[in-house]
Amino acid sequence: MSKISIVIPILNEEVFIGKLIEHLHANSSAKHISEIIVVDGGSLDNSKNIVSQFKNTILLNSKKGRAKQMNFGAKHATGNILYFLHADSFPPKHFDELIINEVKKGHKAGCFRMQFDSNHWWLKLASWLTKFSWRACRGGDQSQFIIKSLFDEIGGFNERYIIYEDNILINELYARKQFIVINKKLKSSARMYKKHGVWKLQYHYWSIYIKKLLGADANELYNYYKKHIC
Repeated sequence: MSKISIVIPILNEEVFIGKLIEHLHANSSAKHISEIIVVDGGSLDNSKNIVSQFKNTILLNSKKGRAKQMNFGAKHATGNILYFLHADSFPPKHFDELIINEVKKGHKAGCFRMQFDSNHWWLKLASWLTKFSWRACRGGDQSQFIIKSLFDEIGGFNERYIIYEDNILINELYARKQFIVINKKLKSSARMYKKHGVWKLQYHYWSIYIKKLLGADANELYNYYKKHIC
């Protein structure tokens, strides 16, 4: 029987993490979930205390960096399907069944389409575009499911990348023709757009994407992100 291990990397996520764990329990069946693994990268807020209040949730401490945290969580996973999820992204009802059904069809990896919690016209358009299978419409905020054997074969997330690690894995999956978009909406926070401004942040995201296409390495991408976004 297929079982899902949910892996959530966090760093100072006290606003979202408790709500997310409650949401996961309310919108899935316990028989499908091996465990929820929350991997903390050094939070200084109340995140870890909140996680520790939930039963059947494993809290791990890891070196900072989403790729490192997610790989560390995957090593402790007992399920044959890994589901990587950001702390501010809330998957649809019965997400577990939807993922397992796709795996049974032979789809070894994929994501959900996404909806931002914003009424800004650009973010509504960007959300709508995630229904298509185009590579340019993918990102970590849409979550990522992948069977564990394929994840191990690829070598997990590339830990050289402090940012863009989700896209590196997605690129590998597209190259292998192992990606499916489930036509159900995951709701993700637009907090970064609200903080920096929609057009300013979108410009910087596009710049990072183009820099990678032109051959920028992991350090160049991170330095740009640190200068303009972080």
